[in-house]
Amino acid sequence: MATNITWHAGHVTRVDREKALKQRGVTLWFTGLSGSGKSTIGTALERELHKQGHTTYVLDGDNIRHGLNKDLGFGPGDRQENIRRIGEVCNLFTDAGIICLAAFVSPYKEDRDNVRALLEKEVNQQKNFIEIYVQADVSVCEGRDPKGLYKKARAGEIKEFTGISAPFEAPENPEVIINSGEKSVEECVAQLMSYLNNGGYLSV
Repeated sequence: MATNITWHAGHVTRVDREKALKQRGVTLWFTGLSGSGKSTIGTALERELHKQGHTTYVLDGDNIRHGLNKDLGFGPGDRQENIRRIGEVCNLFTDAGIICLAAFVSPYKEDRDNVRALLEKEVNQQKNFIEIYVQADVSVCEGRDPKGLYKKARAGEIKEFTGISAPFEAPENPEVIINSGEKSVEECVAQLMSYLNNGGYLSV
């Protein structure tokens, strides 16, 4: 760990940025199996939020490994570091007053809890970290298999594949549960928009 470093505070606060954007900074953390619909729902929600004039950014599990986390693999240690780095990025976006939509399998409860601990500082009695469990049975996700990953995992071509040869620890008390196996994308987006509106995140 680096030493002899000092935190430099700026003159513009998070509250100032939120007032300018007319919204609350928050991280919406989508967790679930591959193929459950995390990115699909996240990008659809972003489109709806953008249409209503909100400032957003989507962090996608695959996309982030093309750059920031391209040095990481899929073993337990690398998965942990992957989520740790993403948590720090989410913290920056949230502090900037942006609605950050993070779509990651994030199979381990401890890793998700660590991100929550980093982000969960109450500002105006509102949470900074909203855990969204995108729930779908393995059979549903495998039936979709948009990237062909389940087929490769069943053939032994992918080791430590979540849901097949590696565990997924389902959230115990997420803020939102979305049953993507039964609901349409539009219904999922409507559910989340209702949550954000009722929670006061879309206005200041």
